[in-house]
Amino acid sequence: MRIAPFLFLILMAACTPRGLITIYPEAEKVGAQQSIFVATTRIRTVDGKFTGRRSPVVSYLHYDISIPPEHKPGQINWPKIPPNPKKDFLVTREDRFQSSSKFVSALSRSLRARKQSQREVVIFVHGFNNNFAEGLYRMAQLSHDFGLAQPTIHYSWPSAGNPLGYGYDRDSMLFARDGLEELIKAVDRAGAKDILLVGHSMGALLVMETLRQISIENPNEASRLVDGVALLSPDIDVELFKQQTRRIGRLPDPFVIFTSRKDRALRLSARLTGQKARLGNVDDARLLADLKVTLVDVSEFSTGAAGHFTTAKSPTLIRLFASLPGIDAAFRRDRSGRSGLLPGTVLVVQKATEIILLPVSNKTP
Repeated sequence: MRIAPFLFLILMAACTPRGLITIYPEAEKVGAQQSIFVATTRIRTVDGKFTGRRSPVVSYLHYDISIPPEHKPGQINWPKIPPNPKKDFLVTREDRFQSSSKFVSALSRSLRARKQSQREVVIFVHGFNNNFAEGLYRMAQLSHDFGLAQPTIHYSWPSAGNPLGYGYDRDSMLFARDGLEELIKAVDRAGAKDILLVGHSMGALLVMETLRQISIENPNEASRLVDGVALLSPDIDVELFKQQTRRIGRLPDPFVIFTSRKDRALRLSARLTGQKARLGNVDDARLLADLKVTLVDVSEFSTGAAGHFTTAKSPTLIRLFASLPGIDAAFRRDRSGRSGLLPGTVLVVQKATEIILLPVSNKTP
């Protein structure tokens, strides 16, 4: 009986259309252009497609992606045949860097062309069962919908892109730690003012493992290199997470964990691992009371069969966060519970802060 809902979710995922890279330069004249840097440890085939096979060498690229005029916040409009630039996400340009130094130079130029306040770099790490195109387009959607003015980078680790490939993906995630560490240090060399690491689901586990790895080599180096962390629906065992934080030492600040009690995917993951909950659906801040972290409960905004990527897919949440003058400052102020920027309830348990977000219509006067 326990396995039946899991099989249902697998079948639903298998029936969902998969993302594909479609290069269509003409879309540049139609949609809003979004610039995305990419680092990947996927192997590329002779016809230019990135696969789920693992590469020990990090490849660096840059893409321009057209966001169609008919795009709605939270959605990705996958390209069809023939492509429609008014409706579809389309790649208008692809550039491949021959070395990490070429990538660092290009990113450095991009940073210097921006105001000092816009020289923060966001690195997004995708989750389980993602192919290359899906992670790339998700980063473009996030950048566009949240109105990110700073350079954004997608780290694409070699997920099999198969709903039955959880074991392979978990090993690939561990394989990809060195590549993510290389990327973080390359971004630092490029002159980024701040680095914000964003990990979704299994990608959140990759973020934590990489920060732990950096700290083992050089204590407190992780908090020097990375200025903020956001874990979205993290598929991480709670005890494992606490052990990782002990090794990391001083955590980047802010350190925000987005959770949902309605996340069915994590609920099933917890059952299969014999645990009560994963980090992404904890409902008690006391479990993390000794850590200086902020839990943001987005349960009231969760929709869909799995409710596993609410922060990126909920138009209401997107509008809320996009309207904040400074998301990191907002979370820092909300530790005192007095900022009033985020609608909902703020609880403080020792070092941890929990923000239970509510739709405006449900906000307590």
